[in-house]
Amino acid sequence: MANLTLAIDDQLLQRARERALREKTSVNALIRSYLSQYVDSRSRRLVALNAFEAIASETNSASQAPWSRASLHERR
Repeated sequence: MANLTLAIDDQLLQRARERALREKTSVNALIRSYLSQYVDSRSRRLVALNAFEAIASETNSASQAPWSRASLHERR
């Protein structure tokens, strides 16, 4: 496991340590958890975007013209 050095305001770190202690965890565990969630959320967004693009590429749109706000709200 790699080590990481951070520059954090002393008061912020103290408050984080106190809260972590109340929650029976550590600042290290909190940061590890945050980074895991950060990476996982980006991965989930990329998977969802790729799935959307795959579905969109398979559709046959009747219109090749780009939409405009006016054309979308046009009454026929």
